[in-house]
Amino acid sequence: MARAARQSLRTSVWLEEKPRRGARGGGQPSGLDRERITEATVRLLDAEGLAKFSMRRLAAELNVTAMSVYWYVDTKDDLLELALDAAFGELDLPDTDTEADEDTDWRDDLRALARAYRGLLVRHPWLSPLIGTYVNIGPNSLRFSRQVQRIVRRTGLPAHGLVAAISAVFQFVYGFGTIEGHFIARSAAFGMSPDDYFRHAMSSVTASAEAADIVQDSAELMEARGGDTVEEMWERDFEFALDLLVAGIEAMVDRAGPTS
Repeated sequence: MARAARQSLRTSVWLEEKPRRGARGGGQPSGLDRERITEATVRLLDAEGLAKFSMRRLAAELNVTAMSVYWYVDTKDDLLELALDAAFGELDLPDTDTEADEDTDWRDDLRALARAYRGLLVRHPWLSPLIGTYVNIGPNSLRFSRQVQRIVRRTGLPAHGLVAAISAVFQFVYGFGTIEGHFIARSAAFGMSPDDYFRHAMSSVTASAEAADIVQDSAELMEARGGDTVEEMWERDFEFALDLLVAGIEAMVDRAGPTS
């Protein structure tokens, strides 16, 4: 009961740094450190997915005992939160806390960051559920958040609209990248390419009489948007939707008028 209560009060691995036992007096598992454990966690999550991940499986990957891993982290949640932030470290972001370069167009910067975030979600399908689980205050996550805020502040939107603009753009990217990444992972699980899996799924759905009208309408929409492959269709959809969001921000800036 007490353990469950302590777990319910858990905030973040970044706020509850585990004491490095044995750092001075020996006993520390040879060849291990938090960075190596985090890298192995990311590799396992990429290879096997979130559902199959366990401390025991990680220990086997590292060729150590599970207790050796617990020397560096208290819980599996700690490991997942560390892996989450490590993935955000893949984004190419400025290393300093200076303001974004005023010589660049905020539209270009916003599109570039949105594309990079989408790519991250697609490469790591396990990432999206973790983003919604933890508070995301690791150093790499915070760098990403600061960059998002800097770019959106340069749009000219009034202060009360900045959070909504961030939500509109990056929650869209989150949803798009999540669905895309999970579709690719599902295709691979069936031993199919995304194109083959898409054709298989569509042929299966058309077998349902109740879904026939919707399938026909969807087929017409997909034909209109163009693209010979699933990847091309996704690319066109993403870029067009991103253009819509940028145009919406521009329209709201015009509506708000000049700022003092």
